[in-house]
Amino acid sequence: MSLYTDSIHISLKNPAGFGKLRLTTYTAGLSHKEISLNSFTDQEKSSVTNLEYLAIGFPLSPKISAGLGIRPFSSVGYDVLQETTDPSGNDVTNLYSGTGGINQVFFSLGFEVAKNLNLGASVNYNFGNLENEKIQRIDGLQFGTRETQASEVGGYDFVYGLTFTPKIGEKHTLFTSAVINTQVNLISENAQTIGSFSQATGATIEELDVNLQSQGLKNTELKIPTIATFGLGYGEDKKWFLGAEYSFQQLSSFENRFLKIQNQEYTDASSYALGAFYIPDYTSFGSYFKRVTYRAGLRYDYTGVIVNEKEIQNFGITFGLGLPLGGSFSNLNLGFEWGKRGTTAADLIEEKYFRINIGLSFNDRWFQKRKIN
Repeated sequence: MSLYTDSIHISLKNPAGFGKLRLTTYTAGLSHKEISLNSFTDQEKSSVTNLEYLAIGFPLSPKISAGLGIRPFSSVGYDVLQETTDPSGNDVTNLYSGTGGINQVFFSLGFEVAKNLNLGASVNYNFGNLENEKIQRIDGLQFGTRETQASEVGGYDFVYGLTFTPKIGEKHTLFTSAVINTQVNLISENAQTIGSFSQATGATIEELDVNLQSQGLKNTELKIPTIATFGLGYGEDKKWFLGAEYSFQQLSSFENRFLKIQNQEYTDASSYALGAFYIPDYTSFGSYFKRVTYRAGLRYDYTGVIVNEKEIQNFGITFGLGLPLGGSFSNLNLGFEWGKRGTTAADLIEEKYFRINIGLSFNDRWFQKRKIN
């Protein structure tokens, strides 16, 4: 969630969190996901490992901090085999595959404008390449057909964040936050080829470039709608926290004129998240496990993607540990998530997954004047 921010972690979702950062922080994250894909009749398994983020944050003054880094914005990776029979009784094999993705480089600035009130902003540059391919083979024919669609994508968006954390009594804090991720404006430079190949050898027989310029598809705009996120929580500093968030995106206005999918459309998307942590005693010297942060949460996403008239939904349960490293403020964060996305109804695929997240956060103090006694 983007709701909770502190002085020793980089907030990747809410740039206002940089206003609280008091130490130079280096952070990196990896994830590994085991996936079970289920249709109404079949089951397949897969796995994927990703670099989730690489970033650095550093104070510029007691009330202002900045940060920069890189992280994935989206990724494409699939191979789908479809076997059917044409009206003449011939076996038809279609192979659909996709590769590539979009990465995001960001620069963030956050500052404390008043006691317990922090504002922040990020500028993101998104770039990458996407490629989709369809290969068709029909028994009894000498040649097969191949179609490829490729896009080189680039563009900017901005994120604005706010946190307000007033004290309630002597011990407790009310956490409130708002994050607006503005519309992502991407320019996609597209290319498409259609050709044939020998089914016996796989060698290309002929390949033609499609004239996209005449169709107005050579360069297209992708406008990913604004996401608004609001959070509310309550807790005791360095002891416990409970919070909830709601996000909304008017995804129904999104379209990709170059990569149109006949059985897919979009509706407005929303997401609900609930999270908590507990630290038994962060000052304990006698027990390491009393200084560990214990975390748990759950989320439910209405993705806004409709396939075969069914909206794709996602549900996840998470739990994790924040493990202190040595006597410093550095830590190792382990996260585990079990979830389910999609459905087997309407001839669709249900995805069950288990993901492990590993995050390293190293803290240091820059520009500290050395003292010699």
